[in-house]
Amino acid sequence: MPTSTSTLKKIGRLDRPDNTGSAHMFENPLLEKLSRTHILVPITLFFLVSSVCLYFAVTTTNIEVGVGILVLLSGIFAFTFVEYMMHKHFFHMEPDTPVKDKLQYSVHGVHHDYPKDKDRLAMPPFVSAAYVLIFYAVFNLIMGDFTLYFLPGFLVGYSSYLGVHYVVHAFQPPKNFLKVLWVNHAVHHYKDPDVAFGVSSPLWDYILGTMPKKEK
Repeated sequence: MPTSTSTLKKIGRLDRPDNTGSAHMFENPLLEKLSRTHILVPITLFFLVSSVCLYFAVTTTNIEVGVGILVLLSGIFAFTFVEYMMHKHFFHMEPDTPVKDKLQYSVHGVHHDYPKDKDRLAMPPFVSAAYVLIFYAVFNLIMGDFTLYFLPGFLVGYSSYLGVHYVVHAFQPPKNFLKVLWVNHAVHHYKDPDVAFGVSSPLWDYILGTMPKKEK
């Protein structure tokens, strides 16, 4: 469903062209503090969890390392799809009820309002930790011991997404092939929020037809 102008004002803030500042989301100072995080906090958490998983994968399972590496790579690939689908269908859900409106804004709309707020470029640590537990439970139910390779790959993908998302908002685009990530995300934020849902990779935007159109 196309994004309405009223929704754009919530998720792209057409009426604030510089997109600077930071939202005050909670009256409680503790909750306000907990809603923010440095980008290295979740990345470090994912690195530690991945290291522990790989240690137990090598020392406690009979999975061959070569097979494990393939499973790890499949985890990275799987994350690119999850990233795209979550961004398109959850983060940009149509806020057609008060509950969905509040959820959409709290989870992602606030970032579109204030894209230069570096403290809200990742989920808070307790949310990231909850994600890890949920991912582990789901993957373990589906694939058993292979989770110990798949989850680290998935978290590498997640960390790459967080890292790319941070640098495209914090730094100027480079003069190399990575510039497309900056350009696509700028189009998504400032021109058309219905395209360029892939942040760490444009792969699924190419496949599913949501790449920004090149202007003539």
